[in-house]
Amino acid sequence: MNCQKFITTGDCVDGDDFRFGFGYSKCTTIAKFEVINLHRERNNFIPALRFHWATKFYDPLVRWTTKEYPFKRALIAQAKLRNDQTVLDLACGSGTLSIGIKRRFPNIKIFAVDADREILQKAEDKAFERNMQITFERSFSDDLTFNNAKFDRVFSTLSFHHLNHEEKLQTISEILRVLKNTGEFHLADYGFPINKSQKVLSNLIRVIDGNETTSENLNGRLGILLEESGFAKVEKTGHFNTVLGTIRLFRAVK
Repeated sequence: MNCQKFITTGDCVDGDDFRFGFGYSKCTTIAKFEVINLHRERNNFIPALRFHWATKFYDPLVRWTTKEYPFKRALIAQAKLRNDQTVLDLACGSGTLSIGIKRRFPNIKIFAVDADREILQKAEDKAFERNMQITFERSFSDDLTFNNAKFDRVFSTLSFHHLNHEEKLQTISEILRVLKNTGEFHLADYGFPINKSQKVLSNLIRVIDGNETTSENLNGRLGILLEESGFAKVEKTGHFNTVLGTIRLFRAVK
């Protein structure tokens, strides 16, 4: 396994990052983040926007099509995080969720993983620019490298609709494995459409990402899969209507 470490010293400033509504004050920090690559190669994954050439447009497209800030604020709020916790951002994309969490909880430990090297580099660059201590790793959601019972919270946003049935089940199994007892999994992804117009719009996701990976999402089976896989309690916590269909939020307790 090859590791690279980047260390810098700088100031954080007053502001409101990524419209998460989390203020922060001026302070001197030492920012460190690690780039950890898997010891083996594997390339059978769907890139963040389906095609590698689209990765450069990831942030503006996600903001425009998904109501990114509102649904991620809601996901962070429902997790009831504390500074003494350890968190995993699973399939972290460009790191927006991890950065939002770190702004609100500066002492929380965050590990962020993604299978896509290119989008992971975007996340690393964003964290580095903000002097944020986040550990990044290239990893697959169905084959995590972490020890058992490591995390208090695991988050996943807009990644389950990229996984086929077996990958979903194995990913949930891995989430259960790395969660502490009574730990929580917080999920946001495309789900059962709330109305007819959202059903029509959700067909775009089916076309873009394929029926094999999206059908269980759009047929409303995400919560059922979590229950059947062994979570003690699963709640539907909210939804957001978007130009690509309904994003559903879930809270699952181990």
